[in-house]
Amino acid sequence: MSTTHYPVSGSCQCGQVTFSLLAAPNMVIACHCKACQKLATSAFSITSILDKDKVVIEGELADWSRMADSGNENHAKFCPSCGNRIYHYDPKIPNILKFKGGASLDDTSMLIPTVHVWVSEKQDWFIIPEGVKTFDKQP
Repeated sequence: MSTTHYPVSGSCQCGQVTFSLLAAPNMVIACHCKACQKLATSAFSITSILDKDKVVIEGELADWSRMADSGNENHAKFCPSCGNRIYHYDPKIPNILKFKGGASLDDTSMLIPTVHVWVSEKQDWFIIPEGVKTFDKQP
């Protein structure tokens, strides 16, 4: 159980974009799809699902988008200087952010995934902890 005290601050790699989480994420998801493996340059990407009004972001952001394997539009905001992803969003649900800056927070103790998605594409060597919800693809 996390003992995080809010707000929690963080920044992109170069410090041009700063952010503060005002409350705990609604959910923390580990995504094992190939696109997230590329994004994270790791076995999976961690996404914190947040209400837009629970995070304050300062600094210039650039945009990028693609169609996800699920068929949903996947829009991203990132630092134009260092390239760090800050968040993703679905324009059909503008009040929810898929915050990608979690590892850049000063306190990461709340980043405990309770759901693992796209486990059909996960790295064979990664073992998902017992009792955590999993989905072969996007739920």
